[in-house]
This record gives sequence, C-alpha cells and structure tokens, in this order.
Amino acid sequence: MVACSPGQRTLKNNREVIIVGITVNETLDAKGFACPMPIVKTKKAIANLEPGQVMEVQATDKGSTADIKAWAESTGHQYLGTVEEGEVLKHYLRKASDHEANEETKYEEVIDLRELRQKVDGGEAIIILDVRENAEYAFNHIPGSINIPLGELEDRMDELKNDKEINVICRTGSRSDLASRKLSEKGFNNVKNVVPGMIQWDGPTEQSAK
Repeated sequence: MVACSPGQRTLKNNREVIIVGITVNETLDAKGFACPMPIVKTKKAIANLEPGQVMEVQATDKGSTADIKAWAESTGHQYLGTVEEGEVLKHYLRKASDHEANEETKYEEVIDLRELRQKVDGGEAIIILDVRENAEYAFNHIPGSINIPLGELEDRMDELKNDKEINVICRTGSRSDLASRKLSEKGFNNVKNVVPGMIQWDGPTEQSAK
C-alpha cells in the first residue's frame, strides 16, 4: 500500500498532482462501476499517457485492487500501490515504455456457460473455482464451487488439485481470464476460463450469506 502523509498533496495544476512523492499525470474516475468497467476504462485511458507517466484510478469496487494489479502485471505496466480514502480506492499505475510493455493476450482455453451447465447437471468430477470477492460469492454462487478471490490466488493455489479440470469463473470472464493465466503459468495444465461468467449463468445457484 502507498502511505499518504498530511501535507503531501501539494500541487494541483493542469491535472498534475504531487502526492506521496509521485507526480500524477492523469486521474480516472471509475467510481460506482463494477467489474470489468474499471479495467476497461483504465485500458483506454492509459493508452493516452506517455511512457513513464502515472495515472490515478479512483474506484469503489472492492475487487478493483486485485484486478488492476493483475492486469498491470500481465501487460508490463507498473502497479505502484493503492491508497484507501473512505469508500474510494485510489490506484496508482505507471505506464510502461515500449520495451517494457507486454502484448496483452487472452487465455485460450475457454468454456461457455452451456458446456459448464452440462458438466454440472451431469455430475462430472470437475472443480469450479470462483475468483470473485467473498461478498459477491456469498450471495450467489454455483453449488460446490470453491471461492478464492483473485487477489488471494497466488497464496492459495495449494488448495487446488491438478488432477481435475479447473473451470474458473467470475462475474464477466475478466478476472477469471487473469486467474486462468496465473494457474497455467504455475503448472496447472487443465484450466478453462468460463465465459461470460455468473452475470449470465442460468443454472442452479445457492448463497452462503446469513
């Protein structure tokens, strides 16, 4: 996390702000938007920055920290940290130079909701990994699915078995794409990204929220 001390917000001129010793060249307002919109807006806005410039992304979606950090890692842009101010999360990203940036790729192994529904209804021995935040999962999830939020996946991969097909799902297919790539990079060889995600799932669901 980026620490913010009183008095360090010293300059505001032409949308350039000095904060925590960082020059912020562009501020993006993504407050009130749910996944995947903060990432969609960030992708568009960062394209207009010069290499080395810094963007502040303001969001209220609690899952945006993990989303933006994972997206930055996958593209070569530098995630600098996040400041929490009340309900607002302020994420700081530095745009990579051409030689630092990676071409963003989508995870190729995908499964649509119809295919997943057939596997669930047929009682196939698969793992359904839900990488949404705990609150999202608690109110609506596929029975028998495992919840590991994207931001915790790196530290909890040992909870997953590599001898079964892992179907990764989120709300729209965005976080699950990043999670699928992470799992594949760590040696999980039977991973599928579920598209488009829970937003269009019409199969059985349950909730664990009391």
